[in-house]
Amino acid sequence: MSEQKTAEAPSKDRRGLRAAVRWGAALLAFAVAGTGTAYGLTRLDRTDVPGLSTLGDGRWDYPVLAKPTLPAGAPLPAAPDNEDGRHYAPLRSLLLPAPAGSRPDTTVKADKDGAVSVDAFLEEYTPRDRDTLRPVLEYEGLIQIVVRAWTMPDGTRSRVYLLRFASSAAVGTFTGCSVNSSLKDAETLVPDLEWGKGERDEETVAPRNVNISAYEEGRPYAGEQTRLGCLQAGDVQSVIVQSRKGASPLMPLHQALVLQSQLLG
Repeated sequence: MSEQKTAEAPSKDRRGLRAAVRWGAALLAFAVAGTGTAYGLTRLDRTDVPGLSTLGDGRWDYPVLAKPTLPAGAPLPAAPDNEDGRHYAPLRSLLLPAPAGSRPDTTVKADKDGAVSVDAFLEEYTPRDRDTLRPVLEYEGLIQIVVRAWTMPDGTRSRVYLLRFASSAAVGTFTGCSVNSSLKDAETLVPDLEWGKGERDEETVAPRNVNISAYEEGRPYAGEQTRLGCLQAGDVQSVIVQSRKGASPLMPLHQALVLQSQLLG
């Protein structure tokens, strides 16, 4: 794969991001089978989709995505009879898989099933935010946190967290995913202005029941740049943190947001 493009080339990034959205839409097709509810996600070849025959726009090569089989009779998150958007699948099965060419990030403290403690998750934040978030996570209905973390050959590190709460109302008490968040490696964040521009149609790709926002560490940043992606879908909050020495490319975060939203929606 050719060299990742950075946020310093906005016109090229916008073209690549539009391609990523079209790719995300083509990637995902749903099917229902079995006595329980199962639905799969399949990927078309690049050359089968208009505008996707050119390599090197910064996208990562993810494996074919698949949602797990739900218990018999369990509704989908966006089903009319599931007003709270509850996810009945095992939480780890809803995590975005690592892309091709990555290696596991063993610095993230998780057990063999990907579960992490509140303390391990809070290591992403500054001490100030840890003190604010800890009571919320301990007393406001948090059930479980899981993570998948990897590093790409270009040095980009990704940590994808899923936090399951007792209800969507409990998710609303979590304040660790906003422009006011203070990450350990990025104390000051600004909105990612490339996400959600009117000329792009992420809104038509991300499920309507998933709320998405994106932020980045503003200049000047010391040594490396960090990006933060946030998704809230019913009883699940996703926190995606990506960082790399120098300028962190924005395409991988946007791609991860689209694909993770499809897994949660």
